[in-house]
Amino acid sequence: MTVTDRTFPIPDRTGARTDEAATVIDGARERIDALDDRIIGLVQERMAVSAVIQDARIASGGRRVNLSRENEILGRFRDALGTPGTSLAMTLLELSRGRI
Repeated sequence: MTVTDRTFPIPDRTGARTDEAATVIDGARERIDALDDRIIGLVQERMAVSAVIQDARIASGGRRVNLSRENEILGRFRDALGTPGTSLAMTLLELSRGRI
C-alpha cells in the first residue's frame, strides 16, 4: 500500500473533532469577525474624533497631547479589563495621536 492509497482524515479548519463542534466554532467565528469589523470601525471613529480635539487644542495654543487625560483613559481601561487593558488603551492612544 502506498501513501496515496491510504485514507487520511482531513483536519477540520476549526480544530474540532465533531461536526457539531465545528458548526458551533464556525458560527462563533463569524460573530467574532463581525465584532472585529465593528471594533475597527469604532477605532477609526475614535481616531477621527481625537484629531478634531488635537486640532482645536493646537489652534488655541495648547499642546497636541493632554497627558492627564491620557492617564484617565489608561486607568479606565485598566479598571475595566485588568493589566492587558492598559496595553489596549496605549495602542488606542498611539493610533489616535501617535507616539509622544
